[in-house]
This record gives sequence, structure tokens and C-alpha cells, in this order.
Amino acid sequence: MDLRSAQRIVEAEAARTGLGTGPNRRLRLTLFIGMPLCLPVLGVMFLVPKSLVHEVLYAYEAAIIGCLLHYVWVFAKYPRHADRPPYLTRDLAMGGGFFLSSLFFGFWPGMIAALAWALFVGVTYTVELIREHRGHH
Repeated sequence: MDLRSAQRIVEAEAARTGLGTGPNRRLRLTLFIGMPLCLPVLGVMFLVPKSLVHEVLYAYEAAIIGCLLHYVWVFAKYPRHADRPPYLTRDLAMGGGFFLSSLFFGFWPGMIAALAWALFVGVTYTVELIREHRGHH
């Protein structure tokens, strides 16, 4: 076993368990911080004056869009499945989880973008698998 193969095995195990490393870690932290943040935001909305409730909500909606843009940025850095670190495709597809936090506040653009994102990652992965399969014949 050469050094590169051993390194890929270690990276795969790190990516599979825990928070992983590199882009896997960044995406997982984005998801783990961005989604449950809706609960503290709800609490803050109860504590601030009524005149600021909409601003708090708009800030959280902007955070959801920022999280989804982070997923797009990571996808742009690793557009091909074959060039991605292990489990990165799965982590990219998990960006669809922002549908739930968008649904919680009735943020339609976030709901649509999160579902479209998960569908986009799935379709690009499937297209690559089909191309790869046809290339071997």
C-alpha cells in the first residue's frame, strides 16, 4: 500500500465518523450550526421589541441563504464526484436539510432552494455515474 492509498483510507474514516476534516467538516458545521439556530432565533424574537422582530427574522433568513451559498461554493470547488473527498457528495446533499429550518419560519425561497439543491446534487451524481458506466463499455 502506497502512502496516497493509506492517506485516502484515513481521510475516508475521518469523513465517515464525527465531523470529518476539510470540506466535509465545514459543510457539517454549517448544517449543525445553521439548522438548530432557528430555536435561539425564535427565543430572540420573543425577547426583542415588536419593531425588531422582522429584522431578526430577516437576519436568520439571510443566514440560511448564506449557508446554502456555502454549499454551492464547496460544490464549485469539487464539481466532479471522482475528485471529491470521501463522503463529500453525501454532505453536499445534506444541504437540503435547510428545508426544515426554512419551513419552520415559512421562508419560501429557502424551502425551494434547499429542495432544489438536494435534487441538483442527486442529479449531478447520477449523471456522473451514468457517464462513468458508459465509459467503461
